[in-house]
Amino acid sequence: MTHSENTRYAAELPVRLEWAKHAPEVYKAMVRLDGAARRGLDPTLYELVKIRASQINHCALCVDMHSRDALAAGESVERIVQLSAWEESRHFYTEKELAALELTEAVTVLTDGFVPDAVYERAAGHFGEAELAQLVSAIAVINAWNRFGVTCRMAPGHYRPGQHA
Repeated sequence: MTHSENTRYAAELPVRLEWAKHAPEVYKAMVRLDGAARRGLDPTLYELVKIRASQINHCALCVDMHSRDALAAGESVERIVQLSAWEESRHFYTEKELAALELTEAVTVLTDGFVPDAVYERAAGHFGEAELAQLVSAIAVINAWNRFGVTCRMAPGHYRPGQHA
């Protein structure tokens, strides 16, 4: 985190539980699942989906981590910043990315109890069945990571790209 000498930030919230330390087999399984879910997906699209789901779920650690990973992979600051308002800044994204972001929101926010047919069909129009299956998997996996991060109050600001590679 960067700041000036005179800036006083609020104290970092303490981590509630180091779940990976206490459930290492679950953590290792999640890492393997994450690796399997990313196969066949464009790396930029993959990071955008992870950032957007993490924004919705308020997972500060994952927003931080995947924004840094996206930047390290060459993604623009502008597209990352606009991601929280992608519907109003559609011109920053391809139609395929927009379909993936819309699907990400529908899968992440299941308050209506389903993913609307129109959203699914739009995504299916841009992704073949195998790629769509990978995308749905990636969305499900980042949502699981978000639940661990938010519940355990994992702190953002300490991750460096490639740290977990």
